Amino acid sequence: MTYVEGFVLAVPAANKDSYKAHAEQAQPLFAEFGVARMVETWGDDVPDGKVTDFKGAVQAQDGETVVFSWFEYPSRAARDAANAKMMSDPRMKDMGTSMPFDGKRMIMGGFESLLDESDGARGAYVDGFVLPVPNDNKEAYRTLAARMAVKFREYGAVRVVESWGDDVPDGKVTDYRRAVKAVDGENVVFSWIEWPSKAVRDDGWAKLMADESSKPDGEMPFDGKRMFWGGFEPILDR
Repeated sequence: MTYVEGFVLAVPAANKDSYKAHAEQAQPLFAEFGVARMVETWGDDVPDGKVTDFKGAVQAQDGETVVFSWFEYPSRAARDAANAKMMSDPRMKDMGTSMPFDGKRMIMGGFESLLDESDGARGAYVDGFVLPVPNDNKEAYRTLAARMAVKFREYGAVRVVESWGDDVPDGKVTDYRRAVKAVDGENVVFSWIEWPSKAVRDDGWAKLMADESSKPDGEMPFDGKRMFWGGFEPILDR
């Protein structure tokens, strides 16, 4: 199953081109280290939330845009080996001196796959989600996610991924647990849906919301008020 390294960060909107160039420069090096797929997506439809949201997660300031990104690996072992190479390679140190964003506010973590439903295509628009789930509800969440993945695929999604926190560190400024106001006994889920276009995504959500069979059957296995989400446009996918 795919192992995911998930990232959320704030980038000045004026630095979009330089951020993209920075990511494009880094991608061949990451691929050399073992990253099977690297995706960078730029905030397009990222709403403010009442309790949590993407902007608050990374303390985004006026003029900054949220980036939702991830690396895919074939296993945790492959990810750990890649990270060890990144930490020791002098090319990475040189790259770190010219980052077009505030790295101190970036949040990151390693996640094991809970669900990965795909038709093999890559999306041209992404819905990203971060949420807290009680550890005791892991299987109930997986069951719900599997049921909803069928619906998303029915309404046009090309891939649905749900990943469970496995190596999610506390940060000095920002981190995933603070982002979702996680309490003792809760873990963090990092997930996304890939769509062939924003138009298909918008139409798919409209159909889903009108579909009575997609409504929750009983109590949700997580606190939806602390989940946050947004729509993102891929700027790099290799």
